[in-house]
Amino acid sequence: QVLLVESGGGTVQPGGSLRLSCLAPETIFSRSTMEWHRQAPGKQREWVAQITTGGSSHYADSVKGRFTISRDNAKNAVYLQMNSLKPEDTAVYYCYAVPWWGQGTQVTVSA
Repeated sequence: QVLLVESGGGTVQPGGSLRLSCLAPETIFSRSTMEWHRQAPGKQREWVAQITTGGSSHYADSVKGRFTISRDNAKNAVYLQMNSLKPEDTAVYYCYAVPWWGQGTQVTVSA
């Protein structure tokens, strides 16, 4: 059962931007720290960013200053604005709210 639904992935050139969205049921969203993780081919899944119910955000060093996580409590949605994208950002991006995972959305950064 997929409760978290991501969207917004795609292919973009280096230096470009994408915004990922994740919709969650209110019963999960309202009580959860919302997280983004990613998994590149041949690599382990890694944490990217998170935002608490109170709006405090934290980022992995690899994306700090380029990615911004936000949440819209009225829409039960969390977003990941990704700017200055690099080829090494290529991965499947997953939304996570303990213990639920989304199905993932592919982000490809390529010239």
